[in-house]
Amino acid sequence: MNDIDGLTSVAAFCGNYNCGCPQLFIDPTASAERRVVLTDDFGQRVQMSADQFSSLVENAKSGKLDGVATA
Repeated sequence: MNDIDGLTSVAAFCGNYNCGCPQLFIDPTASAERRVVLTDDFGQRVQMSADQFSSLVENAKSGKLDGVATA
């Protein structure tokens, strides 16, 4: 995937909105506590460590987040 502003793109999470797509990046120049970057449709960013992101992924895999995205 492409690098944007020094960030390495990992994934885009496109939905049914026309605002853009939330994206997952790795910032190779950031401290370990801020290396994983999530952006939302509006350009806001959340930065976290790889351990924090791994915890989020494990919660998603185990079904703990299944009720969050109900519409």
